[in-house]
Formats: sequence, C-alpha cells, structure tokens
Amino acid sequence: MHTPLRYEVLEHVLLVVTLSRPLVAAIQRKDRDLGSQVRRALNSVGLNVAEGFGTASGNARLRFETARGSLYEAQAGIRIAIAWGYFSEEYAAPALRAMDELGGRVYGLSQR
Repeated sequence: MHTPLRYEVLEHVLLVVTLSRPLVAAIQRKDRDLGSQVRRALNSVGLNVAEGFGTASGNARLRFETARGSLYEAQAGIRIAIAWGYFSEEYAAPALRAMDELGGRVYGLSQR
C-alpha cells in the first residue's frame, strides 16, 4: 500500500543515508569495522521501516522497533567516531539532526 506517510518516512530514511554517506566514508578510512557497522545499521533502518509498512500490526511494531534500535546504533557509531576525532561534531550535525527527527517518527509508528 502506497500511503503518503509511507512515502514520507522512506524518503526521510533516504535523506539520513545520504547525509550519513560522507561520514561513513570518513569512518571507513580510519576504522573499517566501525564504518561497516554503521553502514549495516543504516541499511537495517531502511529495510526494517519498509518491512514494517508491509506487515500486520504486531509484526509491524516489531519491525519499527528494530529500525529504531538500528538508528540508535548508527547514531552511536557516528558519535563514537566524533569521540575518536575522525571528524567534528559540526560536520556530523546535519546527519545526527535528521536521525533524531527520524527516530521520533519511527517511535510514533511503533506506538500505533
């Protein structure tokens, strides 16, 4: 089912991935394992959100909760990279802000 909400949330996921792409590349150059983990977490966000929109209520809630957990994992990975000095907090701010906004939306989906 193609609803405006589904489209908006999936577009928000793609924005987060787009904003995070240079961060992941920078992490990857310094720490291959952390870069890979952040990339996998971001992929999980998108795939679980999409799956959540395509499943029944109980399973949908679980998929949205999993997506939120993966989003928090990606945020933590980026914050860890900041702590290691791979890039500045200012450089990461747009991606982290978009992640915070997406987290609120996904949380709302998990409570439906």
